[in-house]
Amino acid sequence: MGVPATPLTAHAGIEIPLIGGAMYPCSNPELVAAVSEAGGIGILQPISLTYVHGYGFREGLRYMKRLTARPIGMNALIEKASRKYQERMSEWIDIALEEGVRFFVTSLGKPRWVVDRVSPHGGVVYHDVTERKWALKGLESGVDGLIAVNCRAGGHAGPRGVEELIGEVGDLGVPVVCAGGVGTPGEFARALGLGYAGVQLGTRFIATRECTASEAYKRAILGAGEEDVVLSERLTGVPVSVLNTPRVQRMGLRAGPLARRLLRNSRTKHWMRLMYSVRSFWQLKRSLKRPDDELWQAGKSVAGISEILPAGEVVRRYAAALTGAAGSR
Repeated sequence: MGVPATPLTAHAGIEIPLIGGAMYPCSNPELVAAVSEAGGIGILQPISLTYVHGYGFREGLRYMKRLTARPIGMNALIEKASRKYQERMSEWIDIALEEGVRFFVTSLGKPRWVVDRVSPHGGVVYHDVTERKWALKGLESGVDGLIAVNCRAGGHAGPRGVEELIGEVGDLGVPVVCAGGVGTPGEFARALGLGYAGVQLGTRFIATRECTASEAYKRAILGAGEEDVVLSERLTGVPVSVLNTPRVQRMGLRAGPLARRLLRNSRTKHWMRLMYSVRSFWQLKRSLKRPDDELWQAGKSVAGISEILPAGEVVRRYAAALTGAAGSR
């Protein structure tokens, strides 16, 4: 008996309703391609691909296509920032379309222009949301599905729990993908049982052989529990889930009083987030391979991750949970 089809598998052209989420800086080409080759869909992160792993965007895409003939997706961070950044993101989307990418995940902005750009080519857009009001705005822009980012996620976690969030956005008539806190095959099956059309994994794929993160980072994930994941405003100006290492403890978790005021102001918040993001890009890039840096993003799924596996094996074990033959962790 095969894995049941869902709206996500139909939209993405995949066998298993599992997304390898885009991660800065951990989405190296080999990891993205391995998730797709195993039957899920890996999502490339353009800034990670170009600024961290050193590929020209088209060159990197073609390299991934040599590693797998199966679909690969693209993440587009579309929050208002500099004009140069917006032009670059638009260029990356055009190149992705030319190279055959048809599945896009948008984050941190209004996705209308992305929908308008990719729809004529048969492209599909899923939009990251953390609560109903953002889901409604995404639907106003014509997105095809939602990535529901819950409070257990790595990166920019939301305020809602796994069940609460599907209850809040599950009635909107589009597929909803669970993002956050899924660290075992059983949790994967449970999420689909709640009504999610699929699951997006991030932290689980850091602890894989294909990921080029440092061994210290991977071991920290294996040794961490839920209580070791904290929210820090010091990276991007909005809460980001990280492991509570000595480095993070020295940095502190909250932005300063002036920074908080500027982040709340509608005129200055985008510039403040850009400033924080540029700084965090360099910090996180440095931490990718330096074991002494200890600036490591992770979600609460760390509680269920106990070994470093090939990415394809992770996908296969999760798929087996849907066919009644789930493997061990």
